[in-house]
Amino acid sequence: MQMQVQVIHPAIRSAVVTVSLMVWAGASAAHCSRAVQVPVSATGYSVVIEGQSVRGIYPEMLKSISDKENCRFAMTPVPRARLEKLFETGKADMIVAAQRSTHRDEFGVFVPMVRSRATLISLDDAQRAPFKNFQELVDHKEARLVVVRGYDYGSGYQDLIDTLSHDNRVVFEVDPQAVGRLLKSNPGDVTIMVPTILYGAMQEDPRLRDQLDKLRIEPLDNLVWGESGVYLAKAMEPGLFKYLLAAMQRAAQSGTVHKGFASYYPVQVLKDSIKPLDRPQP
Repeated sequence: MQMQVQVIHPAIRSAVVTVSLMVWAGASAAHCSRAVQVPVSATGYSVVIEGQSVRGIYPEMLKSISDKENCRFAMTPVPRARLEKLFETGKADMIVAAQRSTHRDEFGVFVPMVRSRATLISLDDAQRAPFKNFQELVDHKEARLVVVRGYDYGSGYQDLIDTLSHDNRVVFEVDPQAVGRLLKSNPGDVTIMVPTILYGAMQEDPRLRDQLDKLRIEPLDNLVWGESGVYLAKAMEPGLFKYLLAAMQRAAQSGTVHKGFASYYPVQVLKDSIKPLDRPQP
């Protein structure tokens, strides 16, 4: 499926809030008496990193909580793979903009914010037949898979990486912008991630912005709709954990994150990648 996407320049987008590494909101309340450690990595407009400052959909959510509830969040830019390791070793209190996975469930409690779906993405404007599943990608020997180290879209995704690695057909990159640059230089390569992540990364990179209208987004049978949101570390102090869990659940119920996606991304990109949470019927 060839998709033409509308380019939205950052200068005309409203509600862009720059968040410094440390968000202070006055004196902390007793249940949030220390800085909450939130390592972050670039994830489209979910998290945008510019030098030593952080902005985007999830930082805006944390700033809103900070302003209302006298809590402080220490956001430190790190590569995605290191972020995962910090969480696994109890050195991070939260992960934001995370897909739910069995592996992460071992170390934290997940609070969903939106429904999301990873797809296959390329910048290939050739007349290749669309891929429908992982096996068709495996059989297409000319294509390499370019992935961000530390991303996890389930056991099938991990098995695909293992299979293609045997033929030296997997390239690991540190962040989505690096993936975009490699796709630009090698149009036959493909990646798998939630489309909003790559779109946001390319929009923020002047070297890639002119490629946005070439995005080819292909949903695969193996990649179903799941959930994306935040993880809270089980290793946290019980009082802090309980407070943050309640705060994140309130944010989820308000739909803050989905509204953020709607303000940053065109409908064409969202329709195959991000949806609001299903609400139980009264």
